[in-house]
Amino acid sequence: MHGVLVVAKPAGPTSHDVVALVRRLAQTRRIGHGGTLDPFASGVLPLFLGGATRLVEYHLRDDKAYRATVCLGASSTTDDLDGELTPVERAADAGPISRAALEATLGGFLGEQMQQPPQYSAIQVGGRRAYAMARAGENPKLSPRHVEIRALELLEWDDTDPTRPIAVINVVCSAGTYVRALARDLGARLASGAYLGALVRTASGPFTLEAAQPLDAIREAAAAAGPDGVRELLLPADTGLDGIPAVSLTPEEIADAHQGRFFRPASGLRGAPDGLPLRLVDAGGSIVGMGRREGARIAPTKILHR
Repeated sequence: MHGVLVVAKPAGPTSHDVVALVRRLAQTRRIGHGGTLDPFASGVLPLFLGGATRLVEYHLRDDKAYRATVCLGASSTTDDLDGELTPVERAADAGPISRAALEATLGGFLGEQMQQPPQYSAIQVGGRRAYAMARAGENPKLSPRHVEIRALELLEWDDTDPTRPIAVINVVCSAGTYVRALARDLGARLASGAYLGALVRTASGPFTLEAAQPLDAIREAAAAAGPDGVRELLLPADTGLDGIPAVSLTPEEIADAHQGRFFRPASGLRGAPDGLPLRLVDAGGSIVGMGRREGARIAPTKILHR
């Protein structure tokens, strides 16, 4: 059971709940995921099963894409709809927020920046989760984080209630970006307050929502064929790692890699950069593991399974 299962997580369950379900249906213990989604959020949740868990680290820096519903006119203690909401009134001479004003403000968030994480986050402070400290009435000290907002596009605008308009925004950002914090900061810049009302992750690196499997489809596959049904839904373990050069190995070289021995590949290194990761594949193109170039040799670093 080695491969990637791209799940379309619904709103409600935690990412851990989804992992636990797939672990039971696939009858395997080794599962990792490519980035937690908050319970109220839905969308792409890539799961890595079996030997593919050893490749999760190569996806941790993948960009993410979201469809975010930003509710203006109020602030939230958690920066999303689960927190305590406080109405924010704009100055009388400021007037209601217009679509044009929002779009102009979005442009100011593009690019690299330092973002202050929400207090209700899973960041650890002195061995404790920030959200646990915040719930206990403490004020966790969180350092700003370097993030990059690559794209922001207003998809929908609803100002039926001009004091509480709602914007649906497409966000493409670097890993580690808090979309809740983006909503909060957008409201601050517009002097109206804002919080995240809904969130859908539409892409996580190469994995898209259109290609993701709903939980019901995974349950049905397991009900029909047991773990084999889940196996049929898996993508190859190295899906999405096409940007990492691949080197084809002979059976003898694969045996060397399994033993952790350095070797000179018969197929050559084809200009692969020294010291950077390489995908080690067999004659059929299936991944065997990962390595790095050290001069004319390859040093195996991760072998998926023996």
